Amino acid sequence: MITRAEFSKRRKRLMAMADEQSILIIPSANERLRSKDTTYPFRQDSDFWYLTGFNEPEALLVMVPGRSKGECLLFCRERDADKEAWDGPRVGPEAAVEALAMDDAYPISDLDDILPGLLEGRSRVYYHYGRDSDFDLTLMGWLNRVRAQKRLGAEPPHEFLELGHLLDELRLFKSAGEIALMRRSAEIAVEAQIAAMQATPQARYEYEVEAALQHVYRRRNAVPSYEPIVGSGPNACVLHYRANNAPVKKGDLLLCDAGAEYALYASDITRTWPVSGRFNPAQKALYQRVLDAHQAAIQAARVGAAYDVIHSTAVSVLTEGLLSLGLLKGSLKNALATESYKKFYMHKTGHWLGLDVHDVGEYKLGGKSRQLEPGMVFTIEPGLYIAPGTPGVPAKYQGIGIRIEDDILMTKNGPENLTVGVPATVDAIEALMAKP
Repeated sequence: MITRAEFSKRRKRLMAMADEQSILIIPSANERLRSKDTTYPFRQDSDFWYLTGFNEPEALLVMVPGRSKGECLLFCRERDADKEAWDGPRVGPEAAVEALAMDDAYPISDLDDILPGLLEGRSRVYYHYGRDSDFDLTLMGWLNRVRAQKRLGAEPPHEFLELGHLLDELRLFKSAGEIALMRRSAEIAVEAQIAAMQATPQARYEYEVEAALQHVYRRRNAVPSYEPIVGSGPNACVLHYRANNAPVKKGDLLLCDAGAEYALYASDITRTWPVSGRFNPAQKALYQRVLDAHQAAIQAARVGAAYDVIHSTAVSVLTEGLLSLGLLKGSLKNALATESYKKFYMHKTGHWLGLDVHDVGEYKLGGKSRQLEPGMVFTIEPGLYIAPGTPGVPAKYQGIGIRIEDDILMTKNGPENLTVGVPATVDAIEALMAKP
């Protein structure tokens, strides 16, 4: 649980980074139409949530550092008994000040009257330009209204800066409260992955395995943190496979990439297991190479190490494995230099994790890979993908896709695997699959 005090602290930290000549504007997410008069499930904008904890659409956070009449202002929907009867209760401006520790709150309908006056006298505007073209035009309209008053002494902003330049760095480092929520998200995702494994021997189609995931998510008050990937046989070689409707066949491997979103915080796990419950020799040989890379990459993650050492370590171990199996030719040095491994491993070995599955934060600083620090959370996910018909590859290896992914919290004592509860070794997977 993130407290009201923590949300307030985040806003203060961000304003301190922005200085007193700026104004920061953060809109909420919009409800999105699915078809005719039905909408997609509402999911709050991550940045807006990070700074407010407010889970309604049609809202705007404005921060005006140093403003004597209040620095943190919220615009939101007014209470409306008729609409609340259909869509549920609203907080309303009157209650929002106390509930969210804001300095003031106004009806969203007053935005057009108030916002130009808040822009006047500020030299810099921090905002996510390009995310919402309609709001971009609205903001430019407000700015033009201030500019039109220059001859009367108005001082319009003259500098426009990307909000993410400041906010992304704050979000990259997780607080104790955030880590607690991410642990819970990971626990749910672990339970779901194990349920999916155990459902596989009786499944006829990929969507039946997905159903086992979804059942756990909803039972634990979570939702998927992204559309699950449940790919059996050659479908596992499609990195973003999402149809999840093909038959599940004995003798194939099944790749399941799925995560839970709990209190808006994401987890992200991938495991690959045999539909029949046991790996055949070719599957086991490839799987062990991916597992070796996965374990080596986790060991390489240390405070002070460059982030990209995770990827380079995984690539080196995978490439060595491919050479040992005869899937690549020549020396390790040459295979790495020519990147011949990309024929079978074409993606990076992980990403930041938090309010978004691919969370915000720079991977490089000053052109160099940034160093790992406590409080960072990221995935480690090496894989191998050998599509059917790949030239020069023995038939026994074709149509096999393998990925192993875990969520890693960087601590001062080293990496902590938040999702270690899902079996990953050959023996552990086969033992779980053998349980009645």
